[in-house]
Amino acid sequence: MPALPSFALYLLSSLIWGSTWMAITFQFGLVDPAASVGYRFLLAGLIFLAWSVWRGEGWRLPLHHLRWVALQGVLLFGISYTATYEAERHIASGLMAVLNSATMLFNLIGLRIAFGKRLDAKSLAGACLGCLGIVLVFWPELASVKDASAWLGVGFGLSAAVLASVGNLVAQRNHQHKVPLQAGIGWAMLFGGATALLIALGKGEALVFDTRPGYIASLLYLAIFGSVIAFASYFTLIGRMGAGRAGYVAVAVPILALVLSGFFEGFVWQLWTVLGIACAVAGNLIMMLEPARLQRLAFWRRAPDAQA
Repeated sequence: MPALPSFALYLLSSLIWGSTWMAITFQFGLVDPAASVGYRFLLAGLIFLAWSVWRGEGWRLPLHHLRWVALQGVLLFGISYTATYEAERHIASGLMAVLNSATMLFNLIGLRIAFGKRLDAKSLAGACLGCLGIVLVFWPELASVKDASAWLGVGFGLSAAVLASVGNLVAQRNHQHKVPLQAGIGWAMLFGGATALLIALGKGEALVFDTRPGYIASLLYLAIFGSVIAFASYFTLIGRMGAGRAGYVAVAVPILALVLSGFFEGFVWQLWTVLGIACAVAGNLIMMLEPARLQRLAFWRRAPDAQA
């Protein structure tokens, strides 16, 4: 993953996660959502550790690294993903996408609190435009939140976004302290998967497994593509760009999911859809491009000088 340019890593993680919304729907049914999260990340964690061994990086971590990796896994892969799956039992996936996009804003606030990083105008403008775009795209679903079940889903969704943001900040801390990428993510996913299984048991659910082809195929896709490849790309981005800019993936993912829904599920585009995507793309450009490149794009600022 480190050999790929940042834009390719951003696009790869966004495209994969944009398709996982549909794959998650095949996970509901016989298996409790928390157990499905546990199976997904235990499998993905073992793949990461095997990958680390194959690359010659080993699978062992010293205890002072393992403590922080465990915290990252419990928050991001265990509790946060379990809350996401629970939220989708009460609200539509589009509304969950809106709530998930708040991770980006929480990342920026967390960077200020945890690392003292200044909230620059460029990042805030890109984040606000992106969130506005997501709200516009999914406005009909936002307007449908009225009963207690829907508000419970909103609570789960916002909790998932906050926990994911804290997990992202821990991931950035681990990168700064030179925790090996593959082994670090592998152990984090194992801790997260074990946490999700404990949550399922704590709810009184039996750890059953669904042998239907649809469940197994979606589990493999979520584990290999949605967890191993996408998170390897995403955490490499966090190491290069910081959790604030990398978190903009949370805006790109629902937009790409919407495009896929148009192809495979017959989603009908409206004016709100077009306006929302336009805002999200504009925010994307502001967030991803370097300041010098943005100044070159804003040629109109130099027009008066050119005429003088």
